[in-house]
Amino acid sequence: MMITYLGHSSFRIKTANATIITDPYDKAIGFRFPYGPADICTISHNHFDHNNKNGIKNSDCFFIEGPGEYEIKDVMIKGISSFHDLQNGQERGENTIYLIQADDINLCHLGDLGTLLDEKQLKEIHDIDVLMIPVGGIATIGPDDAKKIIKKIDPTIVLPMHYKTEGISETFTKFFTVSDFFKEMELEEKWDEKLNLNASSLPEELEIIALQRKS
Repeated sequence: MMITYLGHSSFRIKTANATIITDPYDKAIGFRFPYGPADICTISHNHFDHNNKNGIKNSDCFFIEGPGEYEIKDVMIKGISSFHDLQNGQERGENTIYLIQADDINLCHLGDLGTLLDEKQLKEIHDIDVLMIPVGGIATIGPDDAKKIIKKIDPTIVLPMHYKTEGISETFTKFFTVSDFFKEMELEEKWDEKLNLNASSLPEELEIIALQRKS
């Protein structure tokens, strides 16, 4: 499995049999989405910075836009309902968390999660190898709540997302940076271009890796 970061909350996940893209964004966020093909595209919620279906090159892509269970090309996906804010969705609406299982690796993409997880959600989110978590605050959880959630889920690898970055539009400039998140975690920053994973050689202790955006 190979994971590359496309920016904001979007990742490209290449498994043995499929290519998955999460939360494709519109260019209004400040930079263009890297137009390309996918077998599966997950959309956590219907906001412009997460639902750019036109960013997917092929017309036969299978789009997943809410809770439920799905199986496509040896990839198992489960969508779990959650909220984008602290007011039960009244401010920003609902958000879907996606559990993705492929190549004997368990991933979790939290989308634009705006709250801590409740006990029911935590029971469903278990044995996670790779956690993709928003850390920018304002519209999602920030570094402090991200730290609490990481402790609860206890993943092997954490990939931060949805934070202030160079080139992002003014709408998002009040977000925390990924550096703020590493400081909250009391860790040195660790960066990489991509993440290559094999189920038989996952790290034994928690690793937090910021992936460089692929344009």
